[in-house]
This record gives sequence, C-alpha cells and structure tokens, in this order.
Amino acid sequence: MQQEIIDIKRKALKINLNPKIYGTFAEIGAGQEVSRAFFNVGAASGTVAKTISAYDMTFSDEIYGAEESGRYVSQNRLIKMLDHEYSLLIERLKGDKHGDKTFFAFANTVTTLNYKRTNDPHGWVGLRFQSEPGGLPNEIYFHVRLLDTDVQMQQRVLGMIGVNLVYAAFYYANDPKKMIESLVDNLNVGSVEIDLISVQGPDFKDINNLLLNLYLIVKDFSTAAIFDSDSHPRQAKDLLYKKDVMILRTKYGQKSNPNFSLFNKAADQFKLVNKVDDSNLIVMIEVLITNVLTAAQETPDDIDLEVVAKRAEEMCKTGNFVIVSNFTRKNRLAKYLDRCRPKSVGMSTNINNLKFVFNSANFGENYTGHLLSYVNDMFSRNVRLFAYPFLDKKSNTVITTKNMPVSTEAKPLFDFLILNGYITDIDHYSEGEVKTV
Repeated sequence: MQQEIIDIKRKALKINLNPKIYGTFAEIGAGQEVSRAFFNVGAASGTVAKTISAYDMTFSDEIYGAEESGRYVSQNRLIKMLDHEYSLLIERLKGDKHGDKTFFAFANTVTTLNYKRTNDPHGWVGLRFQSEPGGLPNEIYFHVRLLDTDVQMQQRVLGMIGVNLVYAAFYYANDPKKMIESLVDNLNVGSVEIDLISVQGPDFKDINNLLLNLYLIVKDFSTAAIFDSDSHPRQAKDLLYKKDVMILRTKYGQKSNPNFSLFNKAADQFKLVNKVDDSNLIVMIEVLITNVLTAAQETPDDIDLEVVAKRAEEMCKTGNFVIVSNFTRKNRLAKYLDRCRPKSVGMSTNINNLKFVFNSANFGENYTGHLLSYVNDMFSRNVRLFAYPFLDKKSNTVITTKNMPVSTEAKPLFDFLILNGYITDIDHYSEGEVKTV
C-alpha cells in the first residue's frame, strides 16, 4: 500500500508542536525559506531557537571562517555551518530548562537562478540532530540541483525540501528508504535532483552510504553516483571540474574483473593525445546498473542493489574512483560529464559496443536520426573513444575499427570520426590481452 504523503504545512506544524524538538536554522544564498515555513504555520517559538542568514561574505567569513577555494556553495561550507551552529546550541542551552530537548542545527548554502540565467542552480542542505536528549548527534546532508526555471519556484522548492528533511530526521530515521523518499514529498516531478546523500551517527551506524546513493538512482532522484577509493560519495562537479577524465565501463553483473591491462594502455594513449598532466587526471570505473547494449533490460525492481554495491566496492578497492550509473548509452554519460565542465574526457569501450551502434539492424525507424543524435551528444564535448579489440570466434579474426562491419548509411560518419581521432583503436596490445566475443 502506498504511504500517505503528509503535506508541508502539516509536517511543519507537527514539528512545532513537538515540545522536544528545538534548534537553529542557518541559511545562505536563497533566503530563509525553510525557517519561514515553520514560522508561517504558527507555534514556531517551541521549535526555533535562532535563525540566521549571513549574505555578505565578510559577515559569513567572520562567523564560519573563510573558504580557501572561494566557493561558498559547497560541502565544506555546509559542514562548517553545521559545526558552528550545533556547537553554539550545546554550549548555550545547558541546564534544566532545556534538559528534555533534542537539539538540531539545520543549514543550507544554495544558489538559485541568477538574473541572466547563466548559472547552474544547486545547493547543499544538511541537519545535525539528537534523537534523544543529551544524546550524540546524527547527521544527514545532501546535494540538490534545482531544475525549475523560475527563481520563486526554486525558493519554494528549497523550503519544502528543508521541512521534509527535518521531518524525515525525527520521524523516519529508522527507515532509510522512507527517509530518502520523503525528501521530495509534495514536490513536482522534475523540480529537483538529489545526486549525493550522506548519513552518519548512532542512529545510522548500520547504514551503508554507498547503498543509499544507489537508491537515489533507482528511485530516479539522480542518474549517477560517484565514490572515491574509500567508497565515500563525491559530488560530481566538485570532483571533475576542469579535470581530464578517463573512464572504463563495466556492468554490475560482470563476473570477471575489467581488462586493466588494455585500460592502462587506453589511459596512456589518452594522456599522450590530450597532453594530460598526471596531477590533473581522474580515472574512473563505471559500473552500469542496466544492460550496456539494450534499452534497460532490467527495471529498478529487478536490480539487487546489494550486488551492485558489492561490485562498486570491489572497483573502489582498485584505488580508482567509481561511478555507478543507469546510462545505457555512452552519449548519455558524455552529457552527464559535460555538466561537470571537465577539461577533456576519454572512454575505453569494447569495440563490440561500437559495432552495435553503427549497425542499423539493431535499431528501428529513423536510424540516421538516432545516430546523428548519438554522435552529437557524444563528441561535441571533447570526448574520445578508445576501442578494445576482440577476437571473433567464428572467423578467428581480431576485430578493430579497421575491419569492423559498419552499416552503409553509417559508414561516412564512422570514417569521419576515425579520421579526426574521435574514435581510435587501443595500440600495442598483445595476443593474450584480446578477449573473445
């Protein structure tokens, strides 16, 4: 049975009427939308200890410290805000008067659409809270992209997300899936994307953050999640901005390890062709949660997230970054990466995947339209493909771009991509490195 979605006003009022919930709201960049939601429903004096909004950078730096990166809409800024505001609560509200309170500090740092509509509206939202008076704090924070094209709508959405977060922390913390799903209660489809979430604290000691981020993907809150070598979630643009990115694609159900020997050769070619400095290189292994060649043979209900998580953790242990995605086509991955503004991108791929794309028999009507769309999405963003050879068992022939079968209508475009270096073979491989297909 579908869970009842509680409207925002009822959530805010229920929190305000709970005598144990008491804390601070600190909001930077998009107005005091969350605290306003609690004031508007009444009885806020029982919940709100303080609200603060330091817009001027000088005031903000004086309170929370300067940001060396110069970026104030960032995870680091959010954590500083939570640290400062929660510490003040614990320090100043001691004694019998507040002895039965469960304290919280809410914070967000957000940029909405600018006047010229040239920016990428996004923000960090977080909550540090006690589940029992005097208890150790728990923490939830996430990164959100605001997708509405109207500033007032973005502000309204931010207020709703904040109320949803506070409510989820105090009423759904024992049910992580429900907690995540409730973050978008009462929001229109397509108004937000949540592409990273992290929880910690005594209430979440058995929760795997990697699994939580995979759940964001299968619930369509996001299309991908990135993890570092310690399996910690990383925000895509923070990690990839102006970097040279090299990616190896794998499937979550793949039983064998990737062909790292050929991948290393592909990475070396990428560095040589693009004149990449090692210090600027980000190497990522992509773990697909859908089938590579077809239009998502699996549905979210068919996917065992425990299996996907295990595969992702195995790949993290190789010392590389890992991106888990539902990108059935490489061009969708290219569009996602372009949003992060990398300097350049290289992708290693089995040539069997290229063979599929450039064969009109694998598609329905308007094949040339599909192919042109694929090529535009893929190669208009400084992306190069490095193709793995494979051994055709029937002919006992090694297949490369030089002898790969290509449909007649696709041949001129394929030749153009080869001639201009958008697609290239991996060089200097040995016979033992070539796998059969």
